[in-house]
Amino acid sequence: MTILQDKFIEHYTLTGNATKAAIEAGYSEKTAKIKGSQLKAQFANEIREATQDKVPAGLRWLSELAEKAESESVRLGAVRDLLDRAGLKPVERIETTTIEAMSNEEIQRELDALLKH
Repeated sequence: MTILQDKFIEHYTLTGNATKAAIEAGYSEKTAKIKGSQLKAQFANEIREATQDKVPAGLRWLSELAEKAESESVRLGAVRDLLDRAGLKPVERIETTTIEAMSNEEIQRELDALLKH
């Protein structure tokens, strides 16, 4: 691996942007978009490993934001992100209609619409 490639991986793990990482690493701005995409594909395993090293620090930061952020919306966002990473994504809102709330005409229209498909 060259010094430029190593710098690309370092910058990509910080920004998540292949074009910017290529420019920061020292590649030409004219070819940065193509080169960044190529390097991202070529070094996917190395990028994954470098990113995994940052996970514990990221989780600590999220935890700190969830507990100590002044903004309520920041705290809520951090809590949601932590729960999501733990596999506890909130249930999506589901709208239900009961037959009791529908008139006979509405029920018939629903049945007709379902039977046409």
